[in-house]
Amino acid sequence: MKRTLQLVLTGTAVFVCISAAFAQEIPARAGTVAAEKSGELPAPKPAVDSVDIAKKLANPIANMISVPLQYEFNRGVGLNQGGSEQTLLFQPVMPFNLGGGDTFIVRPIVAGVRETSVQYAPGRSYSAYGIASVTLESFYAPNTNSSWIWGIGPYAQSPSGNSGHFGSQQTGAGVTAVVLNREGPWTYGLLGYQSWNVGGNPAYGTQNNLYGQPFVAYTTKTAWTATVNMEALYNYDTHRTSNPLYAGVSKLFVIDGVPISIGGGPMYYVSNTPGGPSGWGARATATLVILK
Repeated sequence: MKRTLQLVLTGTAVFVCISAAFAQEIPARAGTVAAEKSGELPAPKPAVDSVDIAKKLANPIANMISVPLQYEFNRGVGLNQGGSEQTLLFQPVMPFNLGGGDTFIVRPIVAGVRETSVQYAPGRSYSAYGIASVTLESFYAPNTNSSWIWGIGPYAQSPSGNSGHFGSQQTGAGVTAVVLNREGPWTYGLLGYQSWNVGGNPAYGTQNNLYGQPFVAYTTKTAWTATVNMEALYNYDTHRTSNPLYAGVSKLFVIDGVPISIGGGPMYYVSNTPGGPSGWGARATATLVILK
């Protein structure tokens, strides 16, 4: 009997403690919710959809701010094809909402170049580094209410004090355009521009160029993206085409809520201009995504 009484008293005490704790939890949680709604406490951050962001990075006119850095190494540069070239591209993508789903995308591109042992005349070579050019691409992209989207806008390129070692000393102006489709994990399309010379020294090449870049990308459910593209640049004055083929993979990581894509792969010049890169090369990219 005494043992039964002890069990009853103990059970009653535990029940009273649990009830008291539960009664305190309800107003405490209610107070937290009220504080979140009033703005006194920050609301939980929404989860970052890494797969969606990886797919948008494959779309050059996606409505998303990104800051890519692209490093490229090429061989076979110069008259004897004995030199090498390293290029670093800084090419942020800045979209502006126009309302109704329409956007205007601005993409400035700054190219820094380092060339080593490049022969420019028999028995004469140089090693140098500098800014190759500053390019401005822009696209007006209307809302198509479809998986197919397109964009078009003005294009401009400035030699930016280029000594002639890193390309044309002319200024170019023209039009750039893109059309692409987003179908499930696939993103594929064609980006290009037409540029005309509007002044400058033609001794180191002209800006009378036609550029075309067909591309296809496949994004997995784990935010890996495989990409293949071909960047054909035809010059009307030399009647020659530089045509590197690139194939690479990238992975999107989310670090403390910040999406970052890291990727790379080999490239091969199917054709090249005289003195330009030839043979095999490589490319590596790092892209920071800024969420709105």
